[in-house]
Amino acid sequence: MQAATPVSGGGDSSNAASSAGNGTHDLPGTDVDDLTPEQLAAQWEEEKPPAAGALANVGSSLVVIGVGVGAVVLSIAMGLGTPSAPQPGLWPFMISCVMVALGLFQLIMGRHNRDAEKFTRMSTAPLTGLVTLAAMVALMPLSGFEVPALVLCIIWMRFLGGETWRSTLVVSAVVVAAFYGIFVTALNTSIPHLF
Repeated sequence: MQAATPVSGGGDSSNAASSAGNGTHDLPGTDVDDLTPEQLAAQWEEEKPPAAGALANVGSSLVVIGVGVGAVVLSIAMGLGTPSAPQPGLWPFMISCVMVALGLFQLIMGRHNRDAEKFTRMSTAPLTGLVTLAAMVALMPLSGFEVPALVLCIIWMRFLGGETWRSTLVVSAVVVAAFYGIFVTALNTSIPHLF
């Protein structure tokens, strides 16, 4: 680790950037609140993942468009109705149209976007979250919501969030107990439960 002298708030931006780039934020006792805006910007620039290329932008845009078109088709199959007498597919249809429009906009304008991040190992975290959530929904009718919800909280907190085992287990148990208290005891909903 290189030692660097912190730049005072009145220093110019080139000194601040070079100071931050040389490890000012790594010094023991240096608090984020003590850094200048230029030093923070340099630190964020250092720590951000590599930028995605044009191919990644096109690929992500096509995925959004594909999901939106699929949702449009499913919404129409559910029935749209009219604004005065809506059917279940009307709201998903409108949201799906917005998705398709945003995907097309990103496809056209995203070629010039340099802020998109390259896919890394952490990019799979949302997919893992979605798969585990779908598994919980599928298991709820079979075993009630308590055990799947507890397992879901543990996976999300420990493996996706990197929390300690103690905080993971305590918070997961409290969340499931709170959901039970709200939805089963207080509201008496028909959610599947064990007890």
